[in-house]
Amino acid sequence: MNEKQGASPSRRDFLKVSAGALAASAMSGVVVPRVHAAENGTIKLAIVGAGSRGTGALADAFSTTGGPVQLYAMADIFDHRIQSSLKNLEASKDKIDVTPERRFVGFDAYRKAIDCLGPGDVVLLTTAAAFRPTHFEYAVSKGVNVFMEKSFAVDAPGVRRMLKSAEESEKKSMKVAAGFMWRHSTARQEVIKRIHDGAIGDLHTLRIYRVHGPTYCPAKPADQSETVFQLQHPFNFQWLCGSFLVDWHCHNIDVACWTKGAWPVSAQAFGGRTYQEAGNLFDHYAVEYTFADGAKLFAFARHMNNCWQTYSDYATGTKGAAVLMETLAEPKPRIYNHARMEKQDLAWEYPQPDCNPYQAEWQVLLDAIRQNKPHNESRRAAEADLAALMGRMAAHTGQFITWDKAMNSQFQFVKDIDSFSFDSSPPIKAGPDGIYPAPQPGITEEC
Repeated sequence: MNEKQGASPSRRDFLKVSAGALAASAMSGVVVPRVHAAENGTIKLAIVGAGSRGTGALADAFSTTGGPVQLYAMADIFDHRIQSSLKNLEASKDKIDVTPERRFVGFDAYRKAIDCLGPGDVVLLTTAAAFRPTHFEYAVSKGVNVFMEKSFAVDAPGVRRMLKSAEESEKKSMKVAAGFMWRHSTARQEVIKRIHDGAIGDLHTLRIYRVHGPTYCPAKPADQSETVFQLQHPFNFQWLCGSFLVDWHCHNIDVACWTKGAWPVSAQAFGGRTYQEAGNLFDHYAVEYTFADGAKLFAFARHMNNCWQTYSDYATGTKGAAVLMETLAEPKPRIYNHARMEKQDLAWEYPQPDCNPYQAEWQVLLDAIRQNKPHNESRRAAEADLAALMGRMAAHTGQFITWDKAMNSQFQFVKDIDSFSFDSSPPIKAGPDGIYPAPQPGITEEC
């Protein structure tokens, strides 16, 4: 991902400043009662999508304790990503055994990588979100445990497909981790538990912010196909990433809904694009979500230079207010006896640095496999994805969107994503000036 000045803190930046961590059935529908580690304790990993996001997730898996893990197979549509990933993981070469025969390239490579795994192993699904339903469905059909990065679908049909696979994975007692690492932040767990216990009274307002610099999309080289170009820059195209509201701000949306203990029932929103170099994405959103009891969630997202920046989450109730996250690097959650959240009103604060949630989510997953404990985050992941999609639909179309309307939407960016290839045409193309058209509220249809 290429970014200009003012871009958001990266995953690697976060890891530098955060505290340290804490034979499957090939027959679809057959219950697999044992999906634990092999007798020698080694959990083999296969990665599908070897970009920076997936490589970072591998590094987190390698940091865990409790038994050995080994990278055993890799898959990507681009060979150079596999080579780059291996180079970046050189420091962990003792945990890597990926022979050339187990490095798969192409749109069907995910099947070959997953087929290399056995009971108790884990496939990492870390491609662009457009392909996540396809890959998750296949992993579930093979009974292979899953770690999948957010986001999880780019449209409602994809969400429904994820939910169907989630149900099957539950029937098979599979272990599935979703990339909402903040659910494994001990600091957030503690402040949200206190809110659920009534520390700020009845929760009526949530505010979440992700406002920082823009994500830059370079000009397409004249000799490169539109399809290859977009696949190499997935975070600039809605059909691949779902929008930055869905792919990035979904973390904050998930935490807010976790704090509320519910999903929103409706959304209305505003948004637009200021920088044409953002691919075909909106670069700012303001979404008002409403819960069944009338409580509100206000989601603010902006990717612009030279503007006020923050990355933070807040909750307000009838008896006080809470900081859920002060910054990306250190959440520093606090509870106040007043909505103004001033020093003299401080009632509680988390007493220590947070754990590294990127590593903690892996520790929980691998412990569940080794100890054969229930652990499946797939259903919640798909529902959180839909909550984010509601906000995008509302902003892009200019319409009032209910949960049911979003869930039942028939809109798809690509009708048959399973058959997509380099010979396929992407659903969006640049104009004669090289600019990609952005959504137009009142005209665009996404639901």
